[in-house]
Amino acid sequence: MTTSAARADIVGREIELEALGRALDDVIAGAFRIVVLSGEAGIGKSRLVDEFSDAAPSAVRVVRGQCVDLDRDAPPYGPIVSVLRGLVAELGVDEIRQASGPAVASLSLLLPELAPSDEQPPATAGGVARLFDSVATLLGTVSSRHPVVVIVEDVQWADPATLELLRFLSRLDRHSRVLMLLTFRTEDASARSALRAWLPELDRSRAVERIELTRLTRRQARVLVRQLSVDRRTSIDFALLYERSDGIPFFIEELLSWQQTHDADRLPDTLRDILLARYDAVGDETQQVLRLLASGGVGVEHELLLAVSSIDEEPLEAALRDAVRAHILVVEVTSYRFRHALVRDAVHEQLLPGERMRYHSRYAEELGSRAASHTDASEIAYHWMAAHDLPQAFASALAAMDAARGSYAFAIAASMGERAIDLWQHVPDAETVAGRTLPQLMAQTAYILRNAGRSDRAISLIDEAIASSSTADPSFFARMLRDKASFLANIGREGSIEHLRRALEVLEGQPRSVLRANVLGELAARLMLAARFADAIPVADSAYAEAESVGSKARMSVAANIRGMSALSVGDIDSGLADLEHAGELAEDDDSAMMRFCVNYSDALAMLGRFDRAIEVARTGAARATARGVERTSGIMFASNTIGPLISLGRVAEADELLDRSLELDAPIGFSSDIRLLKLRSLVLHGDVLLAETLLEEWAPGLEQQSRIDARLERTWAAIAGEVLVERGRSMEAWQRCRAVLDDGHLDFAALDLPVLAVAAQAFTSVEGRLPADDVVVIRRRFEDVLSRMSEWPTAPQYASVVLAELEDSTAAWRRAANSVSSSLVPSHLEPYALARLAEALARQTDQQSALQVVVDARRRADETSSGIVLLRLDALERRLGRPASRVEVKGEADAAAGLTARERQVLDLIAEGLSNRQISERLFISAKTASVHVSNILRKLGAASRTEAVFLDRSHDG
Repeated sequence: MTTSAARADIVGREIELEALGRALDDVIAGAFRIVVLSGEAGIGKSRLVDEFSDAAPSAVRVVRGQCVDLDRDAPPYGPIVSVLRGLVAELGVDEIRQASGPAVASLSLLLPELAPSDEQPPATAGGVARLFDSVATLLGTVSSRHPVVVIVEDVQWADPATLELLRFLSRLDRHSRVLMLLTFRTEDASARSALRAWLPELDRSRAVERIELTRLTRRQARVLVRQLSVDRRTSIDFALLYERSDGIPFFIEELLSWQQTHDADRLPDTLRDILLARYDAVGDETQQVLRLLASGGVGVEHELLLAVSSIDEEPLEAALRDAVRAHILVVEVTSYRFRHALVRDAVHEQLLPGERMRYHSRYAEELGSRAASHTDASEIAYHWMAAHDLPQAFASALAAMDAARGSYAFAIAASMGERAIDLWQHVPDAETVAGRTLPQLMAQTAYILRNAGRSDRAISLIDEAIASSSTADPSFFARMLRDKASFLANIGREGSIEHLRRALEVLEGQPRSVLRANVLGELAARLMLAARFADAIPVADSAYAEAESVGSKARMSVAANIRGMSALSVGDIDSGLADLEHAGELAEDDDSAMMRFCVNYSDALAMLGRFDRAIEVARTGAARATARGVERTSGIMFASNTIGPLISLGRVAEADELLDRSLELDAPIGFSSDIRLLKLRSLVLHGDVLLAETLLEEWAPGLEQQSRIDARLERTWAAIAGEVLVERGRSMEAWQRCRAVLDDGHLDFAALDLPVLAVAAQAFTSVEGRLPADDVVVIRRRFEDVLSRMSEWPTAPQYASVVLAELEDSTAAWRRAANSVSSSLVPSHLEPYALARLAEALARQTDQQSALQVVVDARRRADETSSGIVLLRLDALERRLGRPASRVEVKGEADAAAGLTARERQVLDLIAEGLSNRQISERLFISAKTASVHVSNILRKLGAASRTEAVFLDRSHDG
């Protein structure tokens, strides 16, 4: 029995092929979909992808990218570049430029051919966020005209920049007509931490569907064997073949091929024998060409192969034709590719040391001689390392570092920088080759590591640089200290202030400079964030004077900004606002300074209760962030500064929409802390306190870390965590979290301390019976003292009325509080809360009629402010009074029948549809764990023992 060279029909993958077809149907109909196809090596992932793409309708644009196994030398964005080039080939350069719009400048970093002929691609384009957004914009625009299938194979080999970009693209607009089809090897996912961490993040997208290919059954394997066999006169032991192949299609095919040139009564014993069977069967010259091609990777362009080969073109093509005929290679338009990466790996292992050095050197020299795009730089570095030419490997690592940094592929850039550091001692005159000293290279790499999200490693490396630079130029040494201060702050570690002060000492006696103005400004900012406002103001004064002396308006703006914010925070409001407005004037021509101004100015306006104006300023800053391409970093801060005032104004639906969009961006914790806190506040406001508690515990580590270096965040975190804990009946924990506002030595920050005081008072009154009597007296006196110290702040009268009402809990106190918090200076949900507490106080006095009259007012205001938590409180009060709940169901309120929240109502409706927890999580864009919490809560509230009973009880109630 012999095997056919023709491709057999696909076997055992009908269900998976249908699933891919359904996903494409959804995309054509106007939905965004992601399919992640996994399975072990040889299981048939590529074959299934080929079958699917070949069957796609002609109107669908199918583009592919292939990740390559070059370890840490994989070219950054390599498969994305292939995808983009595929779009150019399908649609033409002009249509791609038109579809990209202003984003074409960023895209030209990946595809230089997109830049106008008389322009070079920009070295920078506003940051990684702008680059990512430009790819998303292009896909979205193209998909509005043609459905698009983006295939990226073997993501287990993807470089970190590609993984990050794919994660970003997984959050494309849900109406984008794009199908992302990603494949990976399951055995490599468990060994590669980057992929292990990436896959769960990808699963958060509601658009994701996972398909895992399994081994063929015996019946399916028999079908495949019959299809592949053209001569059935020779038999083979199927049981032995199935045992050796383990039901893996690629191995079945290779084992069948074996019998053509080997004893049909025996099969190879090792995987290596299987993989090299076809290789061993071809001639010496063909084997040589295959080893040369394997040195270039899984696939090599014909032109490149011809350039590196020592064989003339005709015999080279003859050898390639033999390899194609032997079913070792496949032809892809202008390139040759091994049928399987496992075969390429096996052939590459056949290289002798001399061949390895010779072949990889040829590839490195040829690639280096071309006017290649930056994506080739790390590939050149790979070949020089494989050739063990250390001086060349050193120089190419530096070039690859610079190129990767220019395209914001910071993980690759850092890896290349660390390689250059490791090779330094092996390279003669390394400083001349590098054009920098070793400490300078260390400092540069440390900064890149910080940008790659590896601040711990950045700190270790900058420490090495600092330790070896005792005689360095003062400016360079000061920069390193400034950078270390920044790295420490990034991971919530203390020490930034000390390092910035030391940098100033190093610069003492040096000429005035932008650097010194920068260090002074950052020191003032750190002092401000630590609530050391009295210390921050004179440092900001010095920063302003230094910046003015060297003509730096941007640094003058930052200094005025920090000085104004600090002055305002200690109650000098007029002076503070004047400085902030001056900072805005100075920042007009500098995006970075302007965004920094908009963040602090909108924050200041919100603290003063000027919510409408705060939203206006935050949205101005957001527009700048969008134009600069930093929506996922600075843009998130502007989203926070918009959402907070929206909630305070009672415009909760708007706030929730922006909240969900912002959380989907999954920004780094340094930028997303406020968004997470606002999500917790929104959940409490809606009455969804169980989910708030779950997220509180999930997010606590990151929030605790950031709050150690940011007094503003520390106070907001205390207030919101306290609210969640109080509502969950964990009052002692809430008290412990909030009581620091009363401690001796606490640095006052009136705008943010006052909300903490209100929560602390609520928690305290719940636990004071468990505290020693003497402590209770002292604590109550401290509440009065702190309120007295903060009495000049504009919102102090309103918050003081709530604090005092919590402590007194009388009808008179709550009536005063309700009147006071009706002011537009404080969050609008405080009024229905105070009214509800007043109604409760009246009910305790058995004044039921007055209590119910107040309930009506409280309900109206709670409805207007979407305060579901207050409506729940009013429900409970009316039940205690023997009255049915009088409210009408509205979005965001708890369900009248069982106290279900709006989210729980959604979950219950999906349970009724028969969805599992995983399916519910995908539908509602929540985690499976959160869905499980909702289901448990529903069963408890309805008194149901099962999901089916919960649906029955709910419907019985409706009937």
